Amino acid sequence: MVVRTSADVSRHVPRLREIRPLLRLQMPRVSRRSRLERAATIEDLRTLARKRIPRAVFDYVDGAAESEVSAARALESFARVEFLPRVLRGLETPDLSTSLLGSASSLPVILAPTGFTRMMHHEGELAAAAAAAEAGIPYVLSTLGTMPPERIAVPASGRWFQVYLWKDRATTRALVDRAAESGFRALVLTVDTPVAGARLRDARNGFSIPPALTARTLLDLARHPAWWWNVLTTEPLTFASLTSTEGEPAAMVNRIFNPGARLEDLQWLRRIWDGPLVVKGVLSAQEASRVVSAGADAVIVSNHGGRQLDRAATPLEALGEVVQAVGSQAEVYMDGGVRSGADVAAAVGLGARACLIGRSYLFGLMAGGRPGVRRALDIFRTELSRTMSLAGAGRLDELAEGIVRLRR
Repeated sequence: MVVRTSADVSRHVPRLREIRPLLRLQMPRVSRRSRLERAATIEDLRTLARKRIPRAVFDYVDGAAESEVSAARALESFARVEFLPRVLRGLETPDLSTSLLGSASSLPVILAPTGFTRMMHHEGELAAAAAAAEAGIPYVLSTLGTMPPERIAVPASGRWFQVYLWKDRATTRALVDRAAESGFRALVLTVDTPVAGARLRDARNGFSIPPALTARTLLDLARHPAWWWNVLTTEPLTFASLTSTEGEPAAMVNRIFNPGARLEDLQWLRRIWDGPLVVKGVLSAQEASRVVSAGADAVIVSNHGGRQLDRAATPLEALGEVVQAVGSQAEVYMDGGVRSGADVAAAVGLGARACLIGRSYLFGLMAGGRPGVRRALDIFRTELSRTMSLAGAGRLDELAEGIVRLRR
């Protein structure tokens, strides 16, 4: 039957044989893997993580210091990035590879050091390190990690160890020696933590190591039984490289970190460590020049993800002056607010050799363990490749050829 409309458009009643090819009816899949596969962005992984993890643990990852202004500004800074694409360049698949401290990396991405990692998922550092090795990128084990350095069995070229300067220099020396004996190639010194930042979400949630079984957490146990089952049935949750560290994280940091550390301590570290030395936590050209002159092979422009000094300078905005000051003498990386491959492209275009990601991969870890971290890295790879193709950059170094600018 044909029906004529006032616009003289011909219509007809559809037949079953015409509808059948359009039908895509499938039983819904509810496995963890399918949920991860459907996650198209890091924000999707963040949403999954929030549902799977107790609030106190999620807030520890997601939160920042005081009013969380620094963390918000880091995210906002990437919203001000503009790409000026080049066209008709005859490009095929972009080359995403780079060299970090003299070793090949498949992406300009590094998994940042994160503490308490087995709180997020019972496989913790082992899952993250394995996913990084599969992806061909470096993994940085934190001193405040929950797996010992001896158990991080990934290729040495991608095995980096992070340290702080302790009140007891002998403890720092012992950790450095242990990292060397365990085959770690690079040392990352974090310098922006003389005392603990005021992370108010943690204080309000009563976050502690190990998690305390209070009335509030017992209620949470009923809402997240799988997480609690994994915590209670796997090896005890402790800091693998430290002793006497139970309680609130801020109190522990203030008890053992050295607020009186000076440039001489960095020079001492340079003398006792033979491999590449990276300094994390500089936000100005002056500070970058000081640490490079003291022996740093690379610097990380970072405000600790906004988790230390609130209202500290925004890393993406500080990146350019640091690159101009020390980029010819040392490699320059950055972290803070990096949530997509487009963010990585922006940072590289503004002078960074690579970006460190912390929260972004932890959202994947919380959402699904090692497959979740793998999914996060797949998202970064896909987004970076697409951004470079659309911007007309066949290699990473071409991003710095006027393709990226930051609106003020």
